[in-house]
Amino acid sequence: MTKKKNHLVYQFKVYLTEIDPLIWRRIQVPARYNFWDLHVAIQDAMGWVDYHLHAFRIRQKHKRKTIEIGIPGDEWDDTTVAPGWEIPVDKYFTEPGQVIEYEYDFGDGWYHEVLLEAIILKEKGVKYPRCIEGERACPPEDCGGIPGYYQLLDILKDPAHPEYEENISWLKGHVRKYHPYNPDEFIPEKVHFDNPKQRWRIAFTQEDI
Repeated sequence: MTKKKNHLVYQFKVYLTEIDPLIWRRIQVPARYNFWDLHVAIQDAMGWVDYHLHAFRIRQKHKRKTIEIGIPGDEWDDTTVAPGWEIPVDKYFTEPGQVIEYEYDFGDGWYHEVLLEAIILKEKGVKYPRCIEGERACPPEDCGGIPGYYQLLDILKDPAHPEYEENISWLKGHVRKYHPYNPDEFIPEKVHFDNPKQRWRIAFTQEDI
């Protein structure tokens, strides 16, 4: 890590695709971050629980093969997944305007666009990462992707719906305790960022430090 990196911050806008109105976050993270660190920051800012696999996908100009960064495992389709904790963010995010795809939960298929908006100097006395802006609540985890999310919103609008009580019970019993769920509410100041190194140890060594 160079001394220069210690003084720089990357500002990203992260938003879910194919959802209207837009669900998005603006986050600032240390320039020294790797892709695992960025993954944890995105999870925490969006409001995901980090229960499922993820991948950053980088489409290179004039090349057919997509670079995939995430958690290596049982791979198929000749796709090699590079471990995010070994790859610094600045290897592929080099200048503002670049966009990389981030998918979370390969079953529900939540696709995000991660846009590098700016590379700025750290502010004195400010703790990073931080979420400075955003709109609308994250969809509840395991709600069934975009179709399930829209269906849930329709059900919650209608207390007379035959599945209303069932869905309310599900939201109340979820590990995230979503009830009452307000899809329009998001408060940046309430975002709590975990230590990415601690999250890695919990995920891969079962150590809760």
